[in-house]
Amino acid sequence: MLIFSMKTSLKTGMSFGVTSGVITTLGLLVGLASGSEMRAVVIAGILTIAIADSFSDALGIHISQESNPKNSHKQVWESTISTFFTKFLFACTFILPVIFFPLFWAVVVSCVWGLFVITLVSYKIAVSQNKKPRHSVFEHVMITVVVIALTYITGLGINKLFVAN
Repeated sequence: MLIFSMKTSLKTGMSFGVTSGVITTLGLLVGLASGSEMRAVVIAGILTIAIADSFSDALGIHISQESNPKNSHKQVWESTISTFFTKFLFACTFILPVIFFPLFWAVVVSCVWGLFVITLVSYKIAVSQNKKPRHSVFEHVMITVVVIALTYITGLGINKLFVAN
């Protein structure tokens, strides 16, 4: 995977962008799907988070990188830009299943895709640091599963309180 053979500033932005893009978008997608059961709402939510949260995360990385006096102005901006574009692009990949599958199956496909990406990134990071990947992969996949479960339950609760009545 290209991420692991590049400059640290780009690696920081891309690994953060991929991880945040997957977990945040999956959480939103699952919550909105279980809460609204409406494809248009889910797509609008994904696009909204792709734009707003990508800028937010990029600014967060920017400020975080600026706080380290060892980082050059160029490194700060490399991390910022790579965070934005990576998160934006990965968030947008979750639109495709919603367009091409019934909403239930779109959620299933999105969860499989998201868990695959988290597994792959976690594995590659661990291997690149000469660590055994099992613990890292398990930890990151479990966090992702917790996000999926909590947002699903929250969506069901919202549906029951506000939509189903």
